[in-house]
Amino acid sequence: MSVKSFKKQDVTNIVGDVLIRRATIADASVIAAVRIDSWRATYRGIIPDDYLDGMKIEDSTAIWSRILSATSSAANVFVAEVDGEVLGFAAGMTLKESKLGFDSELTAIYLEPSVQRAGIGRKLVAHVAATLASAGAHNMLVWVLSQNTQARQFYETLGGELLVEQPFSWDGLDLQEAGYGWRTIR
Repeated sequence: MSVKSFKKQDVTNIVGDVLIRRATIADASVIAAVRIDSWRATYRGIIPDDYLDGMKIEDSTAIWSRILSATSSAANVFVAEVDGEVLGFAAGMTLKESKLGFDSELTAIYLEPSVQRAGIGRKLVAHVAATLASAGAHNMLVWVLSQNTQARQFYETLGGELLVEQPFSWDGLDLQEAGYGWRTIR
């Protein structure tokens, strides 16, 4: 079954069958594709179209291949799949130096647009948080584009506390980000 074949009405049918597993280097290209699909669907109107349209699977795959081939107990990447099809992923890491008083970070979470709002993101965040807690982390931080209201609502629904809003630069783009945190993940 292709990722693209999931329809909105199918979303509730897939949630119970979601498998969360540690990502492997073999997942790099599908993680790259999910990330790009999600960025293009989510960030239109926030990030310039030419930037989104210029994103290349090959470039993103190379980055994720490097990340997934690195051996580090401080970082982890998990994928969510149904019937062997990767529908989303999340990554987290413990921090060498705390940021805003937080000792770990949810560094990425992206889902195929057709399965967003189906509970898969909750499962991924819970899995990352539990893994970080078992590695000794006490709390967790996440950054989100300030204009991404859907993600902000998601983090707030999960109990994330708004900590700060600030400007930042990403790949030559001047953007605004919001930092959310969970004071305890144990």
